[in-house]
Amino acid sequence: MVYTATITSQNQMTIPVEVKRLLNLDKTRKVNIEVSDGKMIVTPEPDIMSFYGIFKTKKKIPWSKIRKDLDEAWAKGLI
Repeated sequence: MVYTATITSQNQMTIPVEVKRLLNLDKTRKVNIEVSDGKMIVTPEPDIMSFYGIFKTKKKIPWSKIRKDLDEAWAKGLI
């Protein structure tokens, strides 16, 4: 299905509510934008909670540090 979005004078794009619902997006989620062959592909970033339990440690690590480290790894393309 094709949806139409508007780009404002400040270069912001409004995502149609139907798309936001389909991709489970809200104002707290981030998206990845890929440009390929003249097309823009928007995909939601994985939710941090989807990684719950993959780190095995007895040491308590604050969620804020985990989130920061994961964001940096995603930005560098390591994940």
